[in-house]
Amino acid sequence: MAGSLYALILAGGSGSRLWPLSRELHPKQLMKIEGDYTLFQAAFIRLVNCVDDKNILSITNVKLETQVRTQLKELQEKFCRNSSYRVVTEPESKNTAPAIALGIKFVEKMQDAALGNCPKDDPIIISVPSDSLIGDEEKFSEAINEAVKLAKENYIVALGVKPERADAGLGYIKTKRNKKIKDISMDALKVEYFIEKPDKESAQEFVDSKKYYWNSGIYVFKASVMMAELKKYEPEIVDILKKSEISSQTPTIAYTDFEKMPDISIDYAVMEATKKLAMVPLDCEWKDVGSWDAIYEISEKDENGNYLMGNVVDLGSKNSMIYSTSKLITSIGLEDTVVVETEDALLVCDRENSNDVKKIVSHLKERGDEVQLTHKTVYRPWGYYTVLTEGNGFLTKCIYVNPGAKLSVQLHHHRSEHWVVVEGKAMVLKGEELFELQNGESVDIEVEEKHSLQNPFDEPLKILEVQQGDILDENDIVRFEDMYGRV
Repeated sequence: MAGSLYALILAGGSGSRLWPLSRELHPKQLMKIEGDYTLFQAAFIRLVNCVDDKNILSITNVKLETQVRTQLKELQEKFCRNSSYRVVTEPESKNTAPAIALGIKFVEKMQDAALGNCPKDDPIIISVPSDSLIGDEEKFSEAINEAVKLAKENYIVALGVKPERADAGLGYIKTKRNKKIKDISMDALKVEYFIEKPDKESAQEFVDSKKYYWNSGIYVFKASVMMAELKKYEPEIVDILKKSEISSQTPTIAYTDFEKMPDISIDYAVMEATKKLAMVPLDCEWKDVGSWDAIYEISEKDENGNYLMGNVVDLGSKNSMIYSTSKLITSIGLEDTVVVETEDALLVCDRENSNDVKKIVSHLKERGDEVQLTHKTVYRPWGYYTVLTEGNGFLTKCIYVNPGAKLSVQLHHHRSEHWVVVEGKAMVLKGEELFELQNGESVDIEVEEKHSLQNPFDEPLKILEVQQGDILDENDIVRFEDMYGRV
C-alpha cells in the first residue's frame, strides 16, 4: 500500500562541467546561480510545497556536509521552521544510484523508529537533483501530484521537458500513449525507451523528430518498487545496503561498505532498463545548469548574442560567453566561445564542447592539482578565507569573520600561526587565556596550542594569517568545540 510522501535532494555532485567556477569542495548546487538562494536551497523551498519539510532528506558527500547543514540552517531561520532537517552522508561520491538507494534505506529506518512494531506503509519518494532552475513552481507542484498518482500504481515516474535544443549532456525519453496510464493521469505517457547522454548527432536527431523529451532527473516512485528494480539490475547495491548497519540516528554508512558500491547513475542503473517507467510532462520553465553552454542558453544576451559578465571589454565577438570574477578580460572577434576566469584558473573552449570540461577536471585530479578541488577563496559557516601566497613551509591567508561568528576551538599538530588584525577587532582564545586584539595588533599561535578566533562585535573582522610548518593542510585541524556542529 502506498503511504507517506518523502523527498530526497541529491546534493553530493562536484559540478565538474561548470569548472572553474564550480569546484569539488564548493560545487554549483551550493552556489547562487540565479536569485537570492543557492540551487540547493531553492530545491528545498520548492519541495516544501509538496512534502512536509521534516520528510525532506538531503543526501550529500561527507566533505560537503557542513556547507549543506549551514544552508539548511539559514532556511530554518528565515522561515521559522522547527523541524530537524535530515542530512544523509555518503563517505565518498558514488553517483546517484547508490545515493538514492541509501536515501530509501534511511527513510525505511525513519519509519521503523517512528512506528516500532506497528504496520508500516510503502513510502512514495520524490528524488530531485539540486542543480536545476524552475520558473513556475505551481506547475512543478502540479506535475509532482500527477506523478504521485502513477507511483501509487507501481510506476517509476520521470518528469520530462520538451527540448529546446540538442544537448548531449542530458538524457532523452521517447514516449507513447497508453490507455492504462492515461486513465490514471490525463497527460502522462508510457516510456518507450530512455537514452542517457547520447552523442551529439543522435541528440540532434531526437530534437528534430519532436518525439522526445529531455529527462529532468526528477523521479517519483514507491520505495519498494525502486529497490526491486535495483535488485534486478544492480543487485550489488542492494546487497551491500542489506549487510550494512544503518539506523535512524546514524544517517550514513561505513566507508568500508560504501567504497564497494558501483559508481553508476540511476539513469544507467535502472531507467535505461526498467519496464515500469512512465513520464509526466513538466511544463514549468525548467532549466538545466549542467554546462557552460546551458548557462549561456538561459542567460540574457546583447545584440551580438554575447553573454558578458564581470570586468569584460569585448570587440566584435558573437554568440559567446565571457565570464570574469576578478581580472579584466579583453576579447576580440570570438565566435561560439566560452571564456571563464576565476582568481586561480582560466577556461577557454568552444561552446559546443563545453560538456567536455569534466575531462579537464579529471585530468587535473589525476595529476594531483588542487585547482580542481577548491578555490583560493573558501567559504565557511563563520565567513571565508582567501589564500594569498604559499611556498615551501609557509602560507598566508586573509581571514574574514562575520559579526557574531567564531571559529572552532582547535589545535594543529604541524603548523604555527601568526595573526595580525587588519580590520575590526578580535577576541582570541590562546591556551586558557581569552583577550581582545585591536586593529594592527598581532598574536602567535604555537604548534599544538589550543586556540580560537572570535568576532562578537558588530563590524566584520579581517585577519592576516601566516602559517609555518612542514604540513600546511586543512586536514591538520583537531576541533574541541564548534558552534556549527563540526566536532
